[in-house]
Amino acid sequence: MDLARIAQQLPWLWPSNIDSTLLAILRDRQAAELERLQAAEMAGEGAIINDELAGALLSVVGDANTSEELRTRAALSLGPVLEHMDTDSFGDLPGLDEDSFDAPPISEHTFRRIQQSLHARYQETDIPKEVRRRILEASVRAPADWHPDAVRAAYSSEDRDWRLTAVFAMRWVAGFGDEIVAALDDPDDEIRYEAVWAAGNWEIDGTWPHVSALLSAPDTDKALLLAAIEAAASINPREAKPLLAELTDSQDTDIADAADSAMMMASSPFDHDFDDESEL
Repeated sequence: MDLARIAQQLPWLWPSNIDSTLLAILRDRQAAELERLQAAEMAGEGAIINDELAGALLSVVGDANTSEELRTRAALSLGPVLEHMDTDSFGDLPGLDEDSFDAPPISEHTFRRIQQSLHARYQETDIPKEVRRRILEASVRAPADWHPDAVRAAYSSEDRDWRLTAVFAMRWVAGFGDEIVAALDDPDDEIRYEAVWAAGNWEIDGTWPHVSALLSAPDTDKALLLAAIEAAASINPREAKPLLAELTDSQDTDIADAADSAMMMASSPFDHDFDDESEL
């Protein structure tokens, strides 16, 4: 089966037996590395992930005899399902059975197992740095009590990669408003990119001058600009509208489309009162 070709299709168009195929590849230590990497990436798709695939990904993360690249890919693939399960809490899904359209993709037992295992692995400071970073990045998508201290330690590190991971994690872990504002002044574009996403997620009013400057500057990096466009509608929709309106005329269709979508969000009747101070 040509996984690379299948991966180009929308997940719900993948073969009906794709989950069993991916499971077999993930469990086969003799399979080609590229094939296992592709399988690990695909296994995290919300349309197909289940208890067995999640368990296989977790086993790969913990396998010291597996390549660092494959372990990091497997860890990252667990992030989306953790976020899904955390957002759609079990208490909000009464009476659902396995055949329900709205049934969660994995069981509560598997969800808790992933959380506990990733926490345990993160505490193993002798594992490769990249694996440990990705474990933190995946696990924060379902925030737990241990995350604030872990994020704080990563942010205070002199290692640029750990600081990048920390700012990424601030998108999900509350209580880092000041750090997010500070990160928006970081000379590193990747760190600023993650800070913009975090600012938009928490709707931090104090970040508006930074975000509006990114929208207005003619030389803003495209990825950074796209993040700023989405964040703007959450942070300050009233002042964002004229800036976004200009961007809808961009010759770059990605930018124009993003600005158009943000304009619609900024015009939503459900906008918050952004005169209030952010809780962060």
